[in-house]
Amino acid sequence: MGERKGVNKYYPPDFDPAKHGSLNKYRNSHPLRERARKLSQGILIIRFEMPYNIWCDGCQNHIGMGVRYNAEKKKVGNYYTTPIYRFRMKCHLCPNHIEMQTDPASCDYVIVSGARRKEERWDVEANEQIVATAHEEKQKLETDAMYRLEHGSKDQSKLQQALPTLQNIQEAQSAWKDDFALNSLLRQKFREEKKVLQEEEKKDLALQSKASLSIPLVRESEEDHHLATLLKYQSLGSYEDKQKQKRSEIADRPWFSPPPTSNTKASDTLRKLGLSGKSPAGKSPVNMNNLGVVRRKSRDGHRVSTEEEVPVSLAQENMQGQDSGADSAPLDMLAMTHLGSPIAEGSPPRSLVASLVADYSGSSSDADAEL
Repeated sequence: MGERKGVNKYYPPDFDPAKHGSLNKYRNSHPLRERARKLSQGILIIRFEMPYNIWCDGCQNHIGMGVRYNAEKKKVGNYYTTPIYRFRMKCHLCPNHIEMQTDPASCDYVIVSGARRKEERWDVEANEQIVATAHEEKQKLETDAMYRLEHGSKDQSKLQQALPTLQNIQEAQSAWKDDFALNSLLRQKFREEKKVLQEEEKKDLALQSKASLSIPLVRESEEDHHLATLLKYQSLGSYEDKQKQKRSEIADRPWFSPPPTSNTKASDTLRKLGLSGKSPAGKSPVNMNNLGVVRRKSRDGHRVSTEEEVPVSLAQENMQGQDSGADSAPLDMLAMTHLGSPIAEGSPPRSLVASLVADYSGSSSDADAEL
């Protein structure tokens, strides 16, 4: 890069190397051009980089470390043989000027005016770290015996104060002495926790898919478990359970006789017709021969028993007695007593029950009996 620039320089026709020496002397200019415009005052404009974070006093804005400025550099003194330089620059956010200078004694920069430093320095003494011995103190330790003795006694007192802390540090380090065993124990613990987490994740995914949930589930705690045990929920039952219950209720019902508690209109009508023998209004009286009563005969042509004829005859006499206004209830009671069975309250007489028997006269057994 330097060779290319040297080769490509333009030398005018009137340039004389013996007279002018260089192009800068020929043009009567400084090699730094505009940066050296105040060189007569001992000021050189350089590119300065902010060494640490500061707060500008003009605009109270924060200026971070590493921000670059065009600063005026000048020498203001010496620290022994090391020169002290001061830098003056303008804030990029306001017209305020900031001045800083070097501090060779502490190898740092010091703000002179225009800003204040953001304190982020590490204090070695406050953090109880070892501080390097100064050069003057080293010379005293080497030359002065009394100073060396006092310095040794101070070191012994510091050691006694720091001894409990050192013992605690040694005990803590001894616990981590066998690092392989501790590492294996820690990895085993992590594996067990990972298995538990995977099982919980599977349960959560199953519950989310079952309930169609897209929200993350919180981990269950002992308090939640105890609260859930105190609550009792009773399910209403599925449709199949309800249908089974209905079928069982229907199967348990009596086929012919109504329940004792129910008093339907049909049972009342049958009971009235059986007890009083009256027919409904506007109709003819009930004929017992038309009630479907079947009288079976034995093989020798005689009736099986005479007890079957008693209810029918008594019922006919009861029906005939309705025209004369006589009470038919004693007749029914007599008929049932004759049959040898008590009359249940609210039940129809046996004459009416017998009339509800189906006619099987067309069967093969009856045909053989009539032959």
